[in-house]
Amino acid sequence: MKIAEIRQIPANELAERVEAEVAKYHQMLLNHSISPLENPAQIKAARRDIAKMKTVLRELNNN
Repeated sequence: MKIAEIRQIPANELAERVEAEVAKYHQMLLNHSISPLENPAQIKAARRDIAKMKTVLRELNNN
């Protein structure tokens, strides 16, 4: 997900989406520890998407 796409999401929806993505990320880690994922790069991409969303959310809250 690109930053431009994230910036278009309203703050309240973005906060909900961050929670959902974090839950999905933790589930992905758990599944990967049990049996390897087909594409382990998904973990890295998910972590980066969460970081991007949190950054935009923090920017919105500071303004």
